[in-house]
Amino acid sequence: MSSAYTPAVQTLIDELGKLPGIGPRSAQRLALHIIKSEGEDVSRLARAIEEAKAKVRFCERCFNLSDHELCSICTDAKRSSEIICVVEDSRDIAALERTGEFRGRYHVLLGLIDPLQGVNPAQLKVRELLNRLKPEGIKEVVMCVSNNTEGEVTAMYISKLLSNLDVVVTKLASGLPVGGDIEFADEVTLGRAFGNRQRLDH
Repeated sequence: MSSAYTPAVQTLIDELGKLPGIGPRSAQRLALHIIKSEGEDVSRLARAIEEAKAKVRFCERCFNLSDHELCSICTDAKRSSEIICVVEDSRDIAALERTGEFRGRYHVLLGLIDPLQGVNPAQLKVRELLNRLKPEGIKEVVMCVSNNTEGEVTAMYISKLLSNLDVVVTKLASGLPVGGDIEFADEVTLGRAFGNRQRLDH
């Protein structure tokens, strides 16, 4: 079927449509918005994308997004090194930081265990988490993963790995909707869930 758009426009739509959460109609709206925008606005957008891709990396310690070898949270001496919050990705850190409830450090798994999608523990940053425990003197690991099947499987897997170590493993308290993602929870609900976290090893 031939496209109603010129090849250049259709290519832009196709590329935007590859982004997560962007369907065909959203891709069309974004493409047309970009085309209608002032040239300098489009140039700033293009530069921002190129600069982010060139400069942003994963923190070598926690795998949060960073402009340097270590992220700003890992280098913040005011944050506790005894408690670590395990999350799926950097979006969850942003959500948790908005609550103001947590003053420890983080560890980003870069995904969740999902056998149906072919994601197993070896593909996540689980080994790197284990390697941090003793050197950093970590006493509590908080599993802050989404309240869905993949999150539960991941939390239980990591809890089992830590069961014989001198580390307390906790999870967020109830209050998060079943199937809900951390990044979409409001600050009050997330803050209460964090403040009332429960042990996983009991």
